[in-house]
Amino acid sequence: MSTKQSDAPTIESQAARRALARKLLAWFDRYARDLPWRQTSDLYAIWISEIMLQQTQVATVIPYWQRFLVRFPDAAALAAAEEHEVLRLWEGLGYYRRARQLHAAARQIAAVHAGRFPATYAEVKALPGIGRYTAGAILSIGADQRLPILEANTIRVLSRLSGFVGDPASTAGQKHLWAIAEKILPARRVGAFNQALMELGSEVCTPRQPACASCPVSAMCGARLCGAVDRIPQPPRKTKYEGLTEAAVVVRHRGRLLLRHCQPGERWAGLWDFPRFAVTDYGSGQVISPAVVSSRTRELTGFAIAPPTLLATIKHGVTRYRITLHCFESTLESRGRTKPTNGASRPLRWLSPGELTEYPLSTTGRQIARLVARE
Repeated sequence: MSTKQSDAPTIESQAARRALARKLLAWFDRYARDLPWRQTSDLYAIWISEIMLQQTQVATVIPYWQRFLVRFPDAAALAAAEEHEVLRLWEGLGYYRRARQLHAAARQIAAVHAGRFPATYAEVKALPGIGRYTAGAILSIGADQRLPILEANTIRVLSRLSGFVGDPASTAGQKHLWAIAEKILPARRVGAFNQALMELGSEVCTPRQPACASCPVSAMCGARLCGAVDRIPQPPRKTKYEGLTEAAVVVRHRGRLLLRHCQPGERWAGLWDFPRFAVTDYGSGQVISPAVVSSRTRELTGFAIAPPTLLATIKHGVTRYRITLHCFESTLESRGRTKPTNGASRPLRWLSPGELTEYPLSTTGRQIARLVARE
């Protein structure tokens, strides 16, 4: 079988492409979801929504976007903030690299563009964390610039429309789909058209059991015409998950808890966390021994702790990892010091349980904080 079909005849001609745009825009005008970022043309606000929506569901993003804009109404306000405050507002959205890049981009906007979000493709794409899709989405939606977009939903829609049977993630597949995305852009209402493509993929042209009967452009769909909707696009390779075992330790001293700042290169760089480490040496058997936990905690923090006890076990996933996290609790040794004994340079802080709400934590770190608060 060929890995690529030419454009379906239904979207090859200019007249067909005009019909496609007309049908899709009419459908979008009638059925578009009422999303808050669709009520503004502010490039900054649209930028925030696009970054938050990466790998995150719409319903989850809405309250985060609204809170974020109340606290940081423009790029200048975001640039002036401390990173820990940005991360605290982002907490729960995951993929924290997005938040750090957002903050870095805001500071670049403040330094290079006097705090105003840039309005040219080259300037927007030069910002940290912004690639071809995000730049095109921001400027087409906010300024109606004639720029194509390609993301998960539109990849599926365009693959089916064009009858593309190859791998959409391959170099050839990306080139093919970007070319189609650009070719079908209308002369006007480009932002609405791009949003309509995404909306169609999200609500109608879904990965499984697409609602072809409700699709406004089903008569123009190459995959439908050749009976290949269930095979297009080619499914992605299955992720191979890796199991990990980790331990986290709640260390108490005079009503305060020990928190550690995660460093660059670590999984949650920029966030705060209870001392945490991977476990490969269990001691005797497959139960993590208190001696191992005490030893690893001292290596990580410089503090000697009393023999720890198990508080809880949490199972969770991060990207390609499936993690079993054993949470322990302990106290500083009765004659222990409140400063590290091994010269550890990693920032550590002793905080009251109430102060934990002010610090950005990972999802599991926040779960542990809630366990501590209940105690």
